[in-house]
Amino acid sequence: MKVLNICASLLVITTTVASVAHAADKPEIKAKVALQESVSWDGTPYEPYPKGQPQFTILEINIPPHTALPWHHHPVPNAAYVVSGELTIEDRLSGIRHKVTAGQAFAESVEASHRGVTGDQAAVVIVTYSGVEGIPLSIPDKGEKAEFEHVE
Repeated sequence: MKVLNICASLLVITTTVASVAHAADKPEIKAKVALQESVSWDGTPYEPYPKGQPQFTILEINIPPHTALPWHHHPVPNAAYVVSGELTIEDRLSGIRHKVTAGQAFAESVEASHRGVTGDQAAVVIVTYSGVEGIPLSIPDKGEKAEFEHVE
């Protein structure tokens, strides 16, 4: 019986040591805030969300080099993350410009006419829209084409 207790104790100790050693080998899970804002990139505070059924949409937008997106505005809050390339955001009314590069995030303006312009490189941008069912993500200014030619 004494031998059985010693064997059981050794088994528990070995299992515990192995578990602790294994846990030490695992990489730590880390979170980093890429963006947390209550105002858009141009400093405009966000208004309350529209009423209705919430609908989240995430788009990957691929913009070729030397491209100016059409002037447009968003009726719902959204935020973007630049995966690659760079993008200069221009506000139509004020002329304010803001450059964002790969690895940066920005809060888009709501109801303000703006556009993005690429330079020598294409840009890949992930945009998350916090919308409402039935409300479009982007509305072109009068006489402009839609911001997105094709959404899959």
